[in-house]
Amino acid sequence: MDIIVAVTSDWAIGKDGSLLYSIPDDMRFFREKTKGAAVVMGRATLESFPGGRPLKDRRNIVLTKNASYKKDGVEIVHSTEEAIELIRGERERPVFIIGGDSIYRQFLPYCSLAYITKMDITLPADSFFPNLDSEPGWALEEEGPVLEHENIKYRFTTYKNIDVRSVNK
Repeated sequence: MDIIVAVTSDWAIGKDGSLLYSIPDDMRFFREKTKGAAVVMGRATLESFPGGRPLKDRRNIVLTKNASYKKDGVEIVHSTEEAIELIRGERERPVFIIGGDSIYRQFLPYCSLAYITKMDITLPADSFFPNLDSEPGWALEEEGPVLEHENIKYRFTTYKNIDVRSVNK
């Protein structure tokens, strides 16, 4: 299981239920990485998609505390443990945690890699991703070249969890 997220300089990821900034190359990277994968997200993340519809060509798993929540095209779970049980043994496709902030935090110990698009910008935010540069057990594994979109510098990075908890036990 892996994480995919775009963060600003202070590891912010969103405000008022929306992404802070959209970079076409990052969106393309997200689509290419997650196509055909299982994606785990919170209810608010699902509802932030166009029309609140699940992502096509993916297995959509939504974690929500709302026991009566139903949505076509998604599998609903109500706890981290239930989500892990659902994806346990998933060998046909990769599994990605795609947000929001509380979902990232709950699944962080179980993820092997984190694909982080780092944007060199600071914006007003109310949702943050843990700073993997100071998170115990995480190490920067790969750092791409600095790119630029609309005067905002960014780079693709990959972090590795050296203390990952297995979900296949």
